[in-house]
Amino acid sequence: MKEYHVTLIDENQKNECKILNPVFWEKAHCLTDFSSPWNNNPVLKIEFRALWDKKNFYFKFRVFDTDVYIDEKDDSVESICNSDRVELFFRSNDKLDPYYCLEIDPSTRLLDFHALPEKVFDYEWKWPEKHIKLESSTDEVSFTVAGIISIESLEKLDLIHNNTIETGVYRAKFSTDKNGNYEPTWISWVNPNTKEPNFHIASSFGKFVLVQ
Repeated sequence: MKEYHVTLIDENQKNECKILNPVFWEKAHCLTDFSSPWNNNPVLKIEFRALWDKKNFYFKFRVFDTDVYIDEKDDSVESICNSDRVELFFRSNDKLDPYYCLEIDPSTRLLDFHALPEKVFDYEWKWPEKHIKLESSTDEVSFTVAGIISIESLEKLDLIHNNTIETGVYRAKFSTDKNGNYEPTWISWVNPNTKEPNFHIASSFGKFVLVQ
Protein backbone atom coordinates (compact mmCIF):
# COMPACT_ATOMS: atom_id res chain seq x y z
CA MET A 1 0.00 0.00 0.00
CA LYS A 2 1.31 3.44 -0.90
CA GLU A 3 2.44 5.63 1.99
CA TYR A 4 2.74 9.37 2.44
CA HIS A 5 4.59 10.67 5.49
CA VAL A 6 2.91 13.63 7.21
CA THR A 7 5.46 15.85 8.98
CA LEU A 8 4.79 16.92 12.56
CA ILE A 9 5.01 20.66 13.20
CA ASP A 10 5.17 22.60 16.46
CA GLU A 11 1.67 23.82 17.22
CA ASN A 12 3.12 26.82 19.06
CA GLN A 13 4.73 28.05 15.85
CA LYS A 14 1.86 27.55 13.43
CA ASN A 15 -0.45 30.25 12.14
CA GLU A 16 -3.82 28.88 11.05
CA CYS A 17 -4.50 32.04 9.07
CA LYS A 18 -1.60 31.28 6.74
CA ILE A 19 -2.52 27.86 5.29
CA LEU A 20 -2.48 29.39 1.80
CA ASN A 21 1.02 30.77 2.37
CA PRO A 22 3.70 28.57 0.73
CA VAL A 23 6.00 29.24 3.70
CA PHE A 24 3.64 27.29 5.96
CA TRP A 25 4.24 24.16 3.85
CA GLU A 26 8.04 24.25 3.64
CA LYS A 27 8.43 21.13 5.84
CA ALA A 28 5.75 19.13 4.05
CA HIS A 29 6.56 16.34 1.60
CA CYS A 30 5.16 16.99 -1.88
CA LEU A 31 3.06 14.19 -3.34
CA THR A 32 2.77 14.35 -7.15
CA ASP A 33 2.29 10.77 -8.37
CA PHE A 34 -1.29 11.08 -9.58
CA SER A 35 -2.67 9.27 -12.61
CA SER A 36 -5.87 8.50 -14.46
CA PRO A 37 -5.67 4.75 -15.12
CA TRP A 38 -8.83 4.84 -17.27
CA ASN A 39 -7.72 7.65 -19.58
CA ASN A 40 -4.77 7.85 -21.96
CA ASN A 41 -4.52 11.62 -21.80
CA PRO A 42 -1.69 13.06 -19.67
CA VAL A 43 -2.76 14.27 -16.22
CA LEU A 44 -2.16 17.92 -15.41
CA LYS A 45 0.25 18.36 -12.52
CA ILE A 46 -1.17 18.11 -9.00
CA GLU A 47 0.78 18.80 -5.82
CA PHE A 48 -0.57 17.53 -2.51
CA ARG A 49 0.93 18.38 0.87
CA ALA A 50 -0.05 17.58 4.45
CA LEU A 51 1.18 18.48 7.93
CA TRP A 52 -0.06 17.81 11.43
CA ASP A 53 0.30 18.82 15.04
CA LYS A 54 -1.35 17.52 18.21
CA LYS A 55 -4.52 19.48 17.46
CA ASN A 56 -4.94 19.55 13.69
CA PHE A 57 -4.32 17.82 10.37
CA TYR A 58 -3.53 20.26 7.54
CA PHE A 59 -3.79 19.56 3.81
CA LYS A 60 -3.27 21.45 0.57
CA PHE A 61 -3.93 20.64 -3.07
CA ARG A 62 -2.37 22.77 -5.76
CA VAL A 63 -3.78 21.86 -9.17
CA PHE A 64 -1.99 23.24 -12.21
CA ASP A 65 -5.04 23.95 -14.34
CA THR A 66 -6.62 27.20 -15.48
CA ASP A 67 -9.49 25.68 -17.47
CA VAL A 68 -11.65 24.91 -14.46
CA TYR A 69 -15.36 24.12 -14.63
CA ILE A 70 -17.71 24.89 -11.72
CA ASP A 71 -21.45 24.23 -11.97
CA GLU A 72 -22.74 27.27 -10.12
CA LYS A 73 -26.48 26.79 -10.42
CA ASP A 74 -26.83 26.01 -6.69
CA ASP A 75 -25.05 24.30 -3.79
CA SER A 76 -26.71 20.93 -4.27
CA VAL A 77 -24.99 17.54 -4.30
CA GLU A 78 -25.58 17.35 -8.05
CA SER A 79 -24.01 20.76 -8.68
CA ILE A 80 -20.84 19.97 -6.74
CA CYS A 81 -20.64 16.51 -8.34
CA ASN A 82 -20.72 18.18 -11.77
CA SER A 83 -17.78 20.47 -10.93
CA ASP A 84 -14.00 20.23 -10.93
CA ARG A 85 -12.98 19.25 -7.43
CA VAL A 86 -10.42 17.59 -5.18
CA GLU A 87 -11.31 14.78 -2.81
CA LEU A 88 -10.12 13.10 0.39
CA PHE A 89 -11.69 9.86 1.62
CA PHE A 90 -10.89 8.47 5.07
CA ARG A 91 -11.73 4.91 6.07
CA SER A 92 -11.94 3.37 9.53
CA ASN A 93 -11.16 -0.16 8.28
CA ASP A 94 -10.33 -2.01 5.07
CA LYS A 95 -13.95 -3.14 4.72
CA LEU A 96 -14.97 0.52 4.19
CA ASP A 97 -17.47 0.12 7.01
CA PRO A 98 -17.68 3.06 7.30
CA TYR A 99 -15.67 5.65 5.39
CA TYR A 100 -16.03 9.41 5.09
CA CYS A 101 -15.77 11.57 1.99
CA LEU A 102 -14.77 15.20 1.51
CA GLU A 103 -15.24 16.58 -2.01
CA ILE A 104 -14.24 20.22 -2.42
CA ASP A 105 -14.51 22.47 -5.45
CA PRO A 106 -12.19 25.45 -6.13
CA SER A 107 -14.65 27.83 -4.44
CA THR A 108 -14.55 25.63 -1.27
CA ARG A 109 -18.07 24.28 -1.65
CA LEU A 110 -17.91 21.09 0.40
CA LEU A 111 -19.72 17.83 -0.21
CA ASP A 112 -19.11 15.79 2.95
CA PHE A 113 -20.85 12.49 3.49
CA HIS A 114 -20.81 9.19 5.34
CA ALA A 115 -20.44 6.09 3.17
CA LEU A 116 -20.72 2.32 3.39
CA PRO A 117 -19.63 -0.41 0.94
CA GLU A 118 -21.31 -0.62 -2.47
CA LYS A 119 -21.66 3.17 -2.65
CA VAL A 120 -24.24 3.58 0.09
CA PHE A 121 -24.04 7.32 0.71
CA ASP A 122 -25.61 9.43 3.45
CA TYR A 123 -25.58 13.01 2.17
CA GLU A 124 -27.40 14.23 5.27
CA TRP A 125 -24.32 13.47 7.37
CA LYS A 126 -21.87 16.33 7.91
CA TRP A 127 -18.33 16.51 9.23
CA PRO A 128 -18.45 17.56 12.90
CA GLU A 129 -19.27 21.26 13.09
CA LYS A 130 -16.33 23.63 13.60
CA HIS A 131 -13.85 20.78 13.10
CA ILE A 132 -13.05 21.57 9.47
CA LYS A 133 -11.99 24.83 7.85
CA LEU A 134 -11.37 25.37 4.12
CA GLU A 135 -9.67 28.10 2.08
CA SER A 136 -8.88 28.48 -1.60
CA SER A 137 -7.04 30.72 -4.04
CA THR A 138 -6.13 30.97 -7.71
CA ASP A 139 -3.17 32.32 -9.64
CA GLU A 140 -2.07 32.49 -13.26
CA VAL A 141 -1.36 28.76 -13.55
CA SER A 142 -3.25 26.93 -10.81
CA PHE A 143 -5.89 26.76 -8.14
CA THR A 144 -5.27 25.82 -4.51
CA VAL A 145 -7.59 24.25 -1.96
CA ALA A 146 -6.33 23.98 1.62
CA GLY A 147 -7.93 22.81 4.83
CA ILE A 148 -7.62 22.21 8.55
CA ILE A 149 -9.26 19.16 10.18
CA SER A 150 -9.15 18.67 13.91
CA ILE A 151 -7.39 15.61 15.26
CA GLU A 152 -10.27 15.33 17.73
CA SER A 153 -12.78 14.76 14.91
CA LEU A 154 -10.53 12.22 13.19
CA GLU A 155 -10.20 10.30 16.45
CA LYS A 156 -13.91 10.43 17.22
CA LEU A 157 -14.61 8.94 13.78
CA ASP A 158 -12.07 6.17 14.50
CA LEU A 159 -9.83 7.21 11.61
CA ILE A 160 -6.39 7.22 13.30
CA HIS A 161 -4.83 3.85 14.09
CA ASN A 162 -1.19 3.51 15.17
CA ASN A 163 -0.50 7.05 13.91
CA THR A 164 -1.86 6.13 10.48
CA ILE A 165 -4.84 7.47 8.55
CA GLU A 166 -5.93 5.30 5.61
CA THR A 167 -6.77 7.83 2.94
CA GLY A 168 -7.80 8.16 -0.68
CA VAL A 169 -6.62 11.26 -2.57
CA TYR A 170 -8.42 12.11 -5.79
CA ARG A 171 -9.39 14.71 -8.34
CA ALA A 172 -12.28 15.09 -10.78
CA LYS A 173 -11.40 17.11 -13.90
CA PHE A 174 -14.26 18.18 -16.20
CA SER A 175 -13.67 18.88 -19.89
CA THR A 176 -15.94 19.34 -22.88
CA ASP A 177 -16.44 16.44 -25.28
CA LYS A 178 -17.01 16.74 -29.02
CA ASN A 179 -20.68 17.54 -28.39
CA GLY A 180 -19.89 20.33 -25.95
CA ASN A 181 -20.93 18.35 -22.87
CA TYR A 182 -18.80 18.35 -19.74
CA GLU A 183 -17.41 14.92 -18.92
CA PRO A 184 -15.15 13.95 -15.99
CA THR A 185 -11.64 12.54 -16.00
CA TRP A 186 -11.03 10.65 -12.74
CA ILE A 187 -7.59 11.03 -11.19
CA SER A 188 -6.20 9.12 -8.21
CA TRP A 189 -3.06 8.87 -6.07
CA VAL A 190 -3.48 5.09 -5.84
CA ASN A 191 -4.42 3.02 -8.89
CA PRO A 192 -7.34 0.87 -7.71
CA ASN A 193 -6.89 -1.52 -10.66
CA THR A 194 -10.52 -1.46 -11.75
CA LYS A 195 -11.85 -1.63 -15.30
CA GLU A 196 -14.08 1.39 -14.78
CA PRO A 197 -13.35 4.49 -12.66
CA ASN A 198 -14.11 3.73 -9.03
CA PHE A 199 -12.78 5.54 -5.97
CA HIS A 200 -15.27 3.85 -3.65
CA ILE A 201 -13.26 0.69 -3.29
CA ALA A 202 -10.67 -0.47 -0.77
CA SER A 203 -7.88 -0.71 -3.34
CA SER A 204 -7.97 3.06 -4.02
CA PHE A 205 -6.69 3.94 -0.53
CA GLY A 206 -3.16 4.52 0.72
CA LYS A 207 -1.69 5.34 4.13
CA PHE A 208 -0.94 8.72 5.65
CA VAL A 209 1.68 8.09 8.34
CA LEU A 210 1.71 10.78 11.04
CA VAL A 211 5.43 11.07 11.72
CA GLN A 212 6.29 11.76 15.35
